[in-house]
Amino acid sequence: MDVKLLAVVAVLMVMIYAPPAQAKPISLVERCYCRSTVNTVPRNYIRELRFIHTPNCPFQVIAKLKSNKEVCVNPEIRWLQQYLKNALNK
Repeated sequence: MDVKLLAVVAVLMVMIYAPPAQAKPISLVERCYCRSTVNTVPRNYIRELRFIHTPNCPFQVIAKLKSNKEVCVNPEIRWLQQYLKNALNK
């Protein structure tokens, strides 16, 4: 058998029997969810709050509104700061 053909067959066998990679590409893992935030969301429009902390991204707050829309809220808003302070004290 030709050496080149043998090398091609060996590479194909490794590709077929190698386990698939489980890791996600860095571009998907380290992407920030919130690219922009809103400053004016009335508290009575919010159904739930989610807090996300990912590496290389600022602290992110996602509010799910009663209309099922999700918006990123500025974490520096006064009522949100008070909410976080009360939650940490409990």
